[in-house]
Amino acid sequence: MSKPLSAQLSFDLPSRPSLQRGDFFISPSNALALSMLEEWPAWPNNCHILTGPEGGGKTHLAHVWAATSGAQILNASDLPNQEIATLSQASLVVENIPNISGNRAAEEALFHLLNLIKTGPGRLLLTGRENALFWKIKLPDLASRLAGARSAELHAPDDILFAALLVKLFADRQLFPNPDAIQYLVTRIERSFKSAQIIVAQIDRIALSKQQAVTRNLISKILASADHSSD
Repeated sequence: MSKPLSAQLSFDLPSRPSLQRGDFFISPSNALALSMLEEWPAWPNNCHILTGPEGGGKTHLAHVWAATSGAQILNASDLPNQEIATLSQASLVVENIPNISGNRAAEEALFHLLNLIKTGPGRLLLTGRENALFWKIKLPDLASRLAGARSAELHAPDDILFAALLVKLFADRQLFPNPDAIQYLVTRIERSFKSAQIIVAQIDRIALSKQQAVTRNLISKILASADHSSD
């Protein structure tokens, strides 16, 4: 029997400050979404929707679920080129559903897939940034089906998740700031995955150019410089 997703993904920040690329961190902001994915054998109509902000872990979590379930991964825009009846016989991840808004062939292919997957052996995971109600799908029957599907949202990171994300981003660059430097950064930058990626890249670049370790003092100077440059 395969391990549950939480067993594969769980991360204890205090005891594992050195992260590997690809770790997924569990916190209150994403725990519900993870638990709903773990219930995939019992998904209503064999379908589930996963939403969340850019860089928030949707694709990462979808890929982990795909590895667990044996699912194939497709971009929604590629659906018209697929044999839908064949796809419906196995588990599948279809990413970026909002991108097919107005693409009649892709919307019809997805609707056909939903009809077939409902009674087949596979499971279907769909992803998009916003709630499915805002996907602007033009095909009425498909829009209705998606609006009624079971879904879970990955929320903006809380303190625990944001600290873990920063540690991971630094570790990916072979940088290991002290915990006080991480906590200092957590409370002083925008609480988003994108802003974390930008500031870590900037700190890495400056630390390398100055041949300095990443400390709270260096981070403070970098943030102060950024504040002055934006005035």
